[in-house]
Amino acid sequence: MKAALVLIAALAVVVVAAAEEKYTTKYDNVNLDEILNNDRLLNKYVQCLMEDGESNCTADGKELKKAVPDALSNECAKCNDKQKEGTKKVLKHLVNHKPDVWQQLKAKYDPDGTYTKKYEDREKELHQ
Repeated sequence: MKAALVLIAALAVVVVAAAEEKYTTKYDNVNLDEILNNDRLLNKYVQCLMEDGESNCTADGKELKKAVPDALSNECAKCNDKQKEGTKKVLKHLVNHKPDVWQQLKAKYDPDGTYTKKYEDREKELHQ
């Protein structure tokens, strides 16, 4: 009986730890089209991502800013499917419609080109 309780406790810890390995889903229903098609909104997110602090960031902007470096380094391993789809949508929009913003973000988050090289094939897919 004791062994069973220990096993259940261990499984509970594993489940909780596994749940913590994903990014929050709290902002998964943000309307990306509304942001991408509104320069004022898009520029607020870009400003948040580009500044060193978080004084100009919304709550979801802060979460995004925190996740970007980690997602780049682990190929979005902590992203759920909706977050991966959203990421692709945003990146495709930036690459094709806001190349200046795309270059600014690359300069900030990939100054030595490590991720540009790592994701070269995926970036080519975005140019459509």
